[in-house]
Amino acid sequence: MSRDSLIPAQIARMPWGMLLLVAAIAGFGLVVLYSAAGGNLHPWALSQGIRFAGFLVGACLLSRLSESQLKAAAWPAYAILVIMLFGVEALGAIAGGSRRWLDLKIIRLQPSELMKPAIILALARFYDMLPAGETRSWSAIWPAALMIGVPFALVLVQPDLGTSLMIAIGGVTAMFLAGVPARLFVGGLAAVTGLMPVALHFMHDYQRSRIEIFLNPESDPLGTGYHIIQSKIAIGSGGIVGKGFLAGTQSHLDYLPEGHTDFVFATMAEEWGLLGGCGIILAYALVIGWAYRVALAAPTRFTRIAAAGLATTIFLYVAINLMMVMGLAPVVGIPLPLVSFGGSAMMTVLICLGFLMAIDRHARPNRP
Repeated sequence: MSRDSLIPAQIARMPWGMLLLVAAIAGFGLVVLYSAAGGNLHPWALSQGIRFAGFLVGACLLSRLSESQLKAAAWPAYAILVIMLFGVEALGAIAGGSRRWLDLKIIRLQPSELMKPAIILALARFYDMLPAGETRSWSAIWPAALMIGVPFALVLVQPDLGTSLMIAIGGVTAMFLAGVPARLFVGGLAAVTGLMPVALHFMHDYQRSRIEIFLNPESDPLGTGYHIIQSKIAIGSGGIVGKGFLAGTQSHLDYLPEGHTDFVFATMAEEWGLLGGCGIILAYALVIGWAYRVALAAPTRFTRIAAAGLATTIFLYVAINLMMVMGLAPVVGIPLPLVSFGGSAMMTVLICLGFLMAIDRHARPNRP
């Protein structure tokens, strides 16, 4: 096949339905950010759109990776990111009371975000190399637990509870998918539950406050509970069809804090109502459903574990943020991917989608 005939085939066989859904979610996010800025492209919508275009191109390039290339990159990427997390502790930039970024002059990089897909690929590679008969042995557990525990601890002390939990849950998901006995997870969950009082003792004051406020937001309506209360008001006031584009009051009058980042769903629901909220949730569900279908069709142990773990990472972003803004989970600083302003979560999700497209292509031999 000539190069001229190969390129159109590559374009034609991309998962265009999924990519159009992703573009629709991001496009709707730009509309919400435009409205949150009072009908201006600056300071959020324009830069967000440029970032999305660049990261989407990057995801399409990642989709050309082969399984052998993904395997070869898994452990080096994990090791580099662990080194970078140590670098954050020593040299990281501080913003908002947290030390989470490395200032590389050209870009401010948040290694903890990149660790979310990296831990999945590294564990998938580990279990792919482990003989199937050893999956239920101690040798299948302690290396994986160490691989999860190191970045979890490094991110937790930044402090970033939400991201550390996502790294841990993603890693545990990979272990479960690899066939580690379920009883160990039940025992681990019981141990974590029993250690919660100890964990609370070592948490920062604001982290303990967030948990307490989650249980009773009205106990501090003008302090820590303010975010959740105002978010609920914004979502509820939107009704069925919303107040209308550019007509939101909670966000435009600055009652809703972080209405363009963590609480962007509340900004959207106020103006677009229940119908708008259900529409974007449905779009996310279709993208995540596609990702899990890729995992089910994956032909090898490595690709199955990697695809399911990456799909779970995207699901966690969406589920935790939605529960957070609705008061169903503590506020842990997880943005709504592709919609919240900021590049870190968008970059991570599009990296996950790029890897998933690569696995999907590998699962279909008729693809170039």
